[in-house]
Amino acid sequence: MDDARTEEIGRNLARVRERIAAACRAAGREPDEVTLVAITKTYPAEDVAELAALGVHDVGENRDQEAAPKAAAVGDKDLRWHFVGQLQRNKCRSVVRYASAVHSVDSLRLVDALAAAAERAERTEPLGALVQVSLDDDEHRGGAVTGMVEQVAEAIAASPALRLRGVMAVAPLGWEPDEAFARLAAIAARIRQRFPGADWISAGMSNDLETAILYGSTHVRVGSALLGNRTPLG
Repeated sequence: MDDARTEEIGRNLARVRERIAAACRAAGREPDEVTLVAITKTYPAEDVAELAALGVHDVGENRDQEAAPKAAAVGDKDLRWHFVGQLQRNKCRSVVRYASAVHSVDSLRLVDALAAAAERAERTEPLGALVQVSLDDDEHRGGAVTGMVEQVAEAIAASPALRLRGVMAVAPLGWEPDEAFARLAAIAARIRQRFPGADWISAGMSNDLETAILYGSTHVRVGSALLGNRTPLG
């Protein structure tokens, strides 16, 4: 990797870490309560390796056809790979081989497919799974509508091959971040009341991570603020 790219990523990472720290101070939280998940989709394995060298151990991808070879190319056993995109059931067998957690579990059928794949893969530990919530209850986009969230969570918790981690959401287009993340926080609280160990809230990206942290996000998913606007892979 050229020195200019190394310096760019280092500067960006320092700025993002300071934003997280400042947001935590404003929310009365400790910075170590928030995990930075670097979203590396469309960017090369070299960028992932550079982030790892700088101490970033959680990386996120949204397409298996890119994530699987990238995880193999990086080959860093200390990295935790988070699958954050819409997941087709026929990709579950591949995803369970490298992912530490899947943030986008939004249906009972997907729970069944992931559980079966994780069992066949004979993983050393259960696959982390988060219920993706459709905050605006639009069934045509990703996420379980709010009336289904508890059912999906129950199905995850019932599988020995999966571990219910919590909830994930993206602020819907046109919504103010405060409205979106306040609603997610309320849903997360309901899930935690029934499943105390499901304490992850995956929310907040480059443009709204401060608001997400204010409302309790434990995992912020940051891409462009880390890797910039360089021309991505095709």
